[in-house]
This record gives sequence, structure tokens and C-alpha cells, in this order.
Amino acid sequence: MPSPSTGFWFTDASIPTAEIVAKLGFDFVVLDVEHGMFDLAVLERFIPVLKGMGMDVYAKVLGPAREPIQQTLDFGCDGVIIPHIENAEHAAAITSFAKFPPLGRRSLAGGRTTGWNPLTDEWIAAQDATTRCFPLIEEGAAVDEIEQIAALSTVDGIQIGPTDLSTSRGRGAYRRTPADLDDFEKCIEAFEEAGKPWIFPAWTPFEQEWALSKQSPMILLGMQYYTMLGALTQAKESFDLIEAGQRLEATT
Repeated sequence: MPSPSTGFWFTDASIPTAEIVAKLGFDFVVLDVEHGMFDLAVLERFIPVLKGMGMDVYAKVLGPAREPIQQTLDFGCDGVIIPHIENAEHAAAITSFAKFPPLGRRSLAGGRTTGWNPLTDEWIAAQDATTRCFPLIEEGAAVDEIEQIAALSTVDGIQIGPTDLSTSRGRGAYRRTPADLDDFEKCIEAFEEAGKPWIFPAWTPFEQEWALSKQSPMILLGMQYYTMLGALTQAKESFDLIEAGQRLEATT
């Protein structure tokens, strides 16, 4: 079984965190522009820093619209993850902004991605071939039409969004129920049939074991602030136990 690519989820542009993630050997990062602390100036600077550390960079863009998709790609992202894809028709319209004509409707721009050189037909073809466009599957209707989404020529893979998908299905907060796993497996089957990869956010050992058992090609292993919370919680609880033990010794 081939080893999956491992990723880390960024909420802000902490360069020390990026250095640690790169040192640990993560393969890719996702920048949460939708819910995170990124403006355009920060993205323009942070993306080349991450790529200079040897990691692939994906942006979960601000929303399903032309401008946020094009901006992160123009800044040099290797791909985009597009939230709030409603169904196959919506996916066809929105993912087209990640590919140039005639395949899609992305607007041409020079700059970083062209190496500051003029645009060429060869560069356009290379961009379309290598830039990845991943709809974020977090709506029930998108799961219901997942085969049509997987077949789109402007779609290179997907990310599964467990939390929003659970609430959109009327199941409330995500609790790793059999119904959740059934939705995931339907998505996986469609994209494996299409020969396209899928990203799975595996924040817990349960998700990590499940993703490995399904041979997920791309697994997110940590979210920036959740990881920080876990490390600080462990340190505080360890200290509290030591302190409590010393207090007990002092009174006996």
C-alpha cells in the first residue's frame, strides 16, 4: 500500500509553525482563507514562503466565486479547495474558474506563475494540467450527485467536509456515525472510479485509522489551533498532576 501524502491545516500565516511543519516532513498544507486570518497581502507573501520550504500549497478559498479562486492561483497556489459546492451544476460553473479557456473560464494573468515572463500557449496548457481544483463536498445534494461531479473535466479531486456535511444532512454535529461513513464512502467510490484523488481531514486517531484503511491518497493530520490546544492541554494536565502529587507528598 503506498504511503499517503500528509497535510497540515493553517488558520494564520505563522512562519515558525510552517518551519516546524516542513521540518516534520509534511507534504502539503491547506490555507483556510474562508474561516482563517488571511488577507490578500498575507497570502501573496505566505504562499511562496511555504513553497520555498518544499510543500505543496492549497487554498480553501473565501467562497465559490471567480475572484477568490483566481487570486490564490495567481499568487502561486498549487490548487484550490472550493467550499459550498451545492450540486453538479454548481460545481461545473464554479470549478471552471480554476481552468483557462477552452477548458474553463479562468482569466489570464502574468506575474509569479509565469515567472514574470509573457504568457504562452505552453504555459496555459501546463497550468491546466498541473493546477488542482478540489470541490469541498459538504452539502448533501453534492453527495447525491457525486458521480457527475467526479466526471467534470475541471475537477481534479475532492476534499470531504465531515462537519458541514453532517449538519446539511440533518444529523447535527459530526459524530462519526454509520451515515457519515456511508456518505464518505460514496464520495470515495466515485472519485476512485474517476481516477482522481481525495483529501480527508483526519484530526483524531479514529479518522486517521479509517483514512488509512480506505487508502486515502491525501490525509490532513492537524489543524493549527486544535493542535496548539492539544499540546497546551497536555502540558497543563501533566503539570497539574505533578503539582497535585507534590502537594499530597507534602501533607503526608
